[in-house]
Amino acid sequence: MSSLRSLQAWLQRLSDGVNRLAIVFCVGCVLAMLGISFTGFLYTLFTGGALSWTYSLARLFLPWIGLISSTIALHSGEHVAMILLVKLLPRPLVVLAAGATLAVIGTLAVLMMFYGWDFFSNARQSYMVSDSIQISYKWTTFAVPLTGAIIALHLVHGFALLEHFIDSDAVIEQAIHSNDNGAGSNAEQAVDSRVESSDPSSPQGDAVARQTRS
Repeated sequence: MSSLRSLQAWLQRLSDGVNRLAIVFCVGCVLAMLGISFTGFLYTLFTGGALSWTYSLARLFLPWIGLISSTIALHSGEHVAMILLVKLLPRPLVVLAAGATLAVIGTLAVLMMFYGWDFFSNARQSYMVSDSIQISYKWTTFAVPLTGAIIALHLVHGFALLEHFIDSDAVIEQAIHSNDNGAGSNAEQAVDSRVESSDPSSPQGDAVARQTRS
């Protein structure tokens, strides 16, 4: 049992590290898109001509930004949340809905890895950025299986991925007290804070841990 807990803790730390790398990567892609677009703008401004390849090249970053950023949202518990509906359900149904949600996410991750890898392996064409610049389709297709793998890794956090078990009243109360003390509102930090659950099958443990940290 202790070895399983150690493995779970290690996988959770790995998930957190991968999430930080994903954030840096997405920021880099956005900056690259802005840099390419700004280069085309400056060229047009000073020469009166147009660099036709800038728009086409910038578009290649969109699949990566869209897919990888979805894993960041999942890791932060922001991607699957129907708080109002969940609060109307009795506790057993909340647990059942949360388990079903994680099962659906896991299935999606497996499908993305399985079919995405086949999609990546069979990509033979090249994307024509310009007459002299060609980018293999493998660049964009690899984002699909990689996203599936990251989603599957994040599932090690279990119920902590879902906003179902965040005590919003406690978060609001903390924000009010923080403002009264002149410390500023840190409600967003409280909502986004991650908790390593001692028992991934116990959503109550996740809720208590989140309240303790907030």
